[in-house]
Amino acid sequence: MKEIKGGITAAKGFKAASTAAGIKYQGRTDMAMVYSEKTCVSAGTFTSNVVKAACVQWDMDIVNANKPIQAVVINSGIANACTGKEGFDACEATAKGVEKALSIPYDSVAVASTGVIGMQLPVDKLVAGVEAMAPKLDDSIEAGTDASKAIMTTDTVNKEIAVEFEIGGKTVTLGGMSKGSGMIHPNMCTMLAFLGTDIDIEKSLLQEAVSEVVADSFNMITVDGDTSTNDTLICMANGLAGNPKISSKGADFDTFKEALKFVCTDLAKRMAADGEGASKLFEAKVVNAKSVADAKTLSRAIVGSNLSKAAIFGCDANFGRFLCAMGYSGADFDQNDVELFFESVNGRLQVFDKGTPIVFDEDEALKIMKADAVTVFVDMHEGDAEATAWGCDLTYDYVKINADYRS
Repeated sequence: MKEIKGGITAAKGFKAASTAAGIKYQGRTDMAMVYSEKTCVSAGTFTSNVVKAACVQWDMDIVNANKPIQAVVINSGIANACTGKEGFDACEATAKGVEKALSIPYDSVAVASTGVIGMQLPVDKLVAGVEAMAPKLDDSIEAGTDASKAIMTTDTVNKEIAVEFEIGGKTVTLGGMSKGSGMIHPNMCTMLAFLGTDIDIEKSLLQEAVSEVVADSFNMITVDGDTSTNDTLICMANGLAGNPKISSKGADFDTFKEALKFVCTDLAKRMAADGEGASKLFEAKVVNAKSVADAKTLSRAIVGSNLSKAAIFGCDANFGRFLCAMGYSGADFDQNDVELFFESVNGRLQVFDKGTPIVFDEDEALKIMKADAVTVFVDMHEGDAEATAWGCDLTYDYVKINADYRS
């Protein structure tokens, strides 16, 4: 497997376009479209929030009914959540606009939205945006990159990646893009993520791979503890690579899943690092725990603690905050078994040793924690399970961004 340039348009048969539709933002692109020349089998994961946006309900209906997907339309600025029947009608109008523009069934069109909750979408602008994008669909790297930028809200950078790997003597490509900076505490995946691959695979196996990979990638990030109403990940596979179809588990399935995990983990970490107001990536790695469930619970508690996040921002090696978060996480462990370290490209420092604090060099700790990415490494000494979670520091700018988000 190797990483290549580009994102969603890297795989054979995928095209993208974007436009400035004026949904909420003025003077910037705010709509994107992804289209496959051939219909795709799809897999998806969606928010566990009981309050689900209209677009989430629309997409769940398509994915769960095993309907083919051929296009996705995404808007930024307005989330189309808590919008009642009018919100669902906006989804249908968008999809029917694609049906008219591209001559594909409207129920093969997924839709997604991100932005302010509780505002109605301007349907006329959505349809006009679709009409503007349809003739601009292109398979270039630039078209995919522009689409990844159009779906941003408070993100400071776009997020995309693509990889190539071989199955049955055929080169297979997987590309993707995501957005997410705030309201990130997934119980499925992330704010929005879209993956396109030219692999030939059974839908049930695609869904199994996506569900398993999401659990260890997007579900292991947090920015602010808020699970969005709009969380959506859709993976589309059009089969144009010409590989022997993956219809059972085995080496080919494992190869695909490895590539999928690489892509999803990369996108997830980029989102965590780009958390609203963030200045650094905050990673927690827990090893030798009693179970994978405990390791996940502990690592997520560490990166999710506001006190821990503030300590990372202040470059304060206050290990008690991290141990405290572990203690209330719900995982059962003996603090007298725990070792805790701080790590970064600038070095590694142990600060806690099986129930006892270690006298450490504060200047060395400061140097380690000033890096752009800081890891809290915890050895539980109680089993052989491990997990890694990602988050970001908590800065003054987080409050500033969210205090006036609607304006």
